[in-house]
Amino acid sequence: MEQQELLLLEKYAKENAELKDLWDSHILYEKQIESLEGKAYRTPSEESSLKQLKKQKLDGKTRMHAILDEYKKSEAGK
Repeated sequence: MEQQELLLLEKYAKENAELKDLWDSHILYEKQIESLEGKAYRTPSEESSLKQLKKQKLDGKTRMHAILDEYKKSEAGK
């Protein structure tokens, strides 16, 4: 994530519960993905979980960027 987006996230997560939840989930997914990717061997179930986690992380990141884009627009208009 870009520095500007991180600053917006820090600023608006306090007042936007959805944004905060998305960010918290993003961090959790990242930790879980790192844990699974760090394994030398993954079971088929773990492979499936890894794919699902990556999809959830991407979906959340897409939504988070959409929210942040709206904040960027509103700040640019000030």
